[in-house]
Amino acid sequence: MTGTPSNYRGQGFSPRGDKNRFVLPTAFRSAIREASGGQPILCLDKHHNFNCLVGFGLSRVDTFADVLDREEVNAIKQGTPFDRDTRSGQLYAYYDVGFDDSGRFILGDSIAEQAKITDALYFNGGGELITIWAPEELFKMDAGWDSAKAKCRALMSEAAAKAKRK
Repeated sequence: MTGTPSNYRGQGFSPRGDKNRFVLPTAFRSAIREASGGQPILCLDKHHNFNCLVGFGLSRVDTFADVLDREEVNAIKQGTPFDRDTRSGQLYAYYDVGFDDSGRFILGDSIAEQAKITDALYFNGGGELITIWAPEELFKMDAGWDSAKAKCRALMSEAAAKAKRK
């Protein structure tokens, strides 16, 4: 096993900083490091349904074979096509992003553009993974996301006030 599986909870916000870096919020740093076997590695991928990214530690990769098995069984039960090679290629196509002790990391353009990320990130812990949003994309979501939207707005306001004080 690569690391200890985690349940991610909490929220965070990061404007794009100097040297084109974002900051992984404190609430997630140790959990990601632990889930990545002590390594400072954040795994990122495009969410399969929402216009955001998902973040997780390397331990989640250890579950991908089980995910494939489960999805294949469900497809057979439902009589729908399932291409294991295609789905495997999708699951394992995540990005490894290193971060420093302060949580700073560089989000590559190729992954950022998939979720329309430009100047800021909102992090929302969701159990097995973290959803990572461009605030503008989060604000387009339905009422089921109202709590996350409110928290994002509050964190954006706090970050703007902090930047003003500098």
